[in-house]
Amino acid sequence: MFARVFALLPLAVLVSATHLEARGQCNTGSINCCNSVQSLSSAQNTLSQFNLLSAATAAGGQVGFNCSPISLVGGNTCEQQPVCCTGNDFNGLVNIGCSPINVNA
Repeated sequence: MFARVFALLPLAVLVSATHLEARGQCNTGSINCCNSVQSLSSAQNTLSQFNLLSAATAAGGQVGFNCSPISLVGGNTCEQQPVCCTGNDFNGLVNIGCSPINVNA
């Protein structure tokens, strides 16, 4: 019994350390993988169509489009841009207040 616990302990420590590292990079929102990340000035036309320009301006940062949540447990990868976003509107279609992060650090 104890041998199994000690065999799994390094894996649990690794998962915990990875989670804490990403959480330190993203302490104000969720970690997402976005197909496109643009500056606020580049995304103004799209944000105006969704009536999100004032909210995005208040949040600052960049704007992510077509985003999905990243789970650090289970080996999910992001082939586009991993970001930390404070506002997720329209179920990931538009995320505001985004900052790029490194999930592999």
